[in-house]
Amino acid sequence: MIIIPAVDIQGGKVVRLTQGKFNEATIYFPNPEEAAQKWETLGAQRIHVVDLDGAKTGEIKNWDSIERVIKSVKIPVQVGGGIRKKEDVEKLLGLGAKYIVIGTKAVSDKVFVQQIVSQWQGQVFVSIDTSHGAVLEKGWLEVTTKKTGDLAKEMQDIGVKQVVFTDISRDGTLAGPNLPEIKRLLSIINIPLIVAGGVSTIDDLRKLKELEKDGLAGVIIGKALYEGKIDFQEALKLC
Repeated sequence: MIIIPAVDIQGGKVVRLTQGKFNEATIYFPNPEEAAQKWETLGAQRIHVVDLDGAKTGEIKNWDSIERVIKSVKIPVQVGGGIRKKEDVEKLLGLGAKYIVIGTKAVSDKVFVQQIVSQWQGQVFVSIDTSHGAVLEKGWLEVTTKKTGDLAKEMQDIGVKQVVFTDISRDGTLAGPNLPEIKRLLSIINIPLIVAGGVSTIDDLRKLKELEKDGLAGVIIGKALYEGKIDFQEALKLC
């Protein structure tokens, strides 16, 4: 199980939202590449970048910031937020992104996901962002009729090799991960799962570490790292 620091970009700055609310953003770094370099220096094995403006508008907005992050570190970078076209995937991979994370299009266009998964085997993940069991889309602003487990199974069936699960109701709250839902997802799919949302203590990581045997491959952490609630190197040692 790897620890993946989050670098969420809004208006070119590193921020964290609370429960996905765009009007409740806290700025942590004026330059995203500085955040990425900090985590790499401390031992991170991967960086998770989200274009929040892109997720909201449906079109990648922070190209320059994303490119600077990718070019500033030697470790793999996974990028999500506003990726709705094949050309976006091609451009991001061309810039040096290692993994692409698809969100909204996984809900609305399964054929699109199937096409890019078949072309870039193993490099395309799907992000399932939910609140109280319902999948959200379009920057977590719209609730869909899809259920978490159903979408995860659909994505596995069309060839997706890894799923990212975020509980938006806990994201940025430091309220702890949604362990019951994570366990349920792990029982439904047999591909690796990365989780995010609410992780705030080393004890949270200990509980998640126990699920590694069931397919939990990674944990994305944002606010808890930026506010010093979790010591990153202690987390690395544990995991």
